[in-house]
Amino acid sequence: MPKTIELKGFPATSDIYRRAVVGMLPGIGKSGPIKADAHLPDTELALSDVKVDLDQLRAYCASTGQRFGDTLPLTFPFVMQFPLVMELLVARDFPFSAVGSVHVENTIERIRPVAVTEPLSIRTHTENLREHRKGMLVDAISEFSVGNELVTRQTATFLSQQRTSLSGGERGEAPKDRRPAPPDATLVANLGLIRKYASASGDRNPIHMSDLGAKAFGFPRAIAHGMWTAARVVANVEGQLDDEVTYNVRFGKPIVLPAKVNLYTTRTGDGFDLSVLHPKKGYPHLTATIR
Repeated sequence: MPKTIELKGFPATSDIYRRAVVGMLPGIGKSGPIKADAHLPDTELALSDVKVDLDQLRAYCASTGQRFGDTLPLTFPFVMQFPLVMELLVARDFPFSAVGSVHVENTIERIRPVAVTEPLSIRTHTENLREHRKGMLVDAISEFSVGNELVTRQTATFLSQQRTSLSGGERGEAPKDRRPAPPDATLVANLGLIRKYASASGDRNPIHMSDLGAKAFGFPRAIAHGMWTAARVVANVEGQLDDEVTYNVRFGKPIVLPAKVNLYTTRTGDGFDLSVLHPKKGYPHLTATIR
């Protein structure tokens, strides 16, 4: 059984980022490759009677295009649990550094819509540390309940890059850049908009906040949050979604700001297939399904 830590409130973002930076320092922080059998902390963080901050929600909707209404937008649970996930990732006994890890996939399972007035309980833990050809993957899972009723489950998958036993495996031919077909819609992002999303979401990672911060991590300019893109894509179809849905997103190459990218939406028998592609080279920034 996991050790459950009952929190009295959300962890302070400033403290989380301070510890994330400390985790990178030579001789003090976390360093070296992660072993495939590395130990994950058996810790669960729990928060009860969480009330939605309506001002935060309004700012989130303004920056993503989703509707500000009586129920939570599909992707908002990611924002609510983000401080808990970061608290787990910056813990000294977590095997890899939070800074530099890559959010590669995200799944939100909405069992029913949640009214903005309903108090929520959130429980977050990590599990399933495993090898990938580019490094080590881990899942951060958050469950949202109203009373004893599970209403939403959110799973974020993070990659810590290193060589593993899968790195030398045979790889297929890399896809060639190809100008894509005309889009169903165009998404436009700039640094000002992404900073507004950062403020609303609490994710103020330096790679999103300034060109200088992004260059420190190897990017030519600031990049958009993957979950901003995921939220912006949903805005185009949210009025057509069933109450019970699963939204799975895989993130590709980052969107370098400023940017204008192509959105494609295909209706399927039980939902939607979605993608965001570079307008000239055609490589994916995001591929997703809603079922």
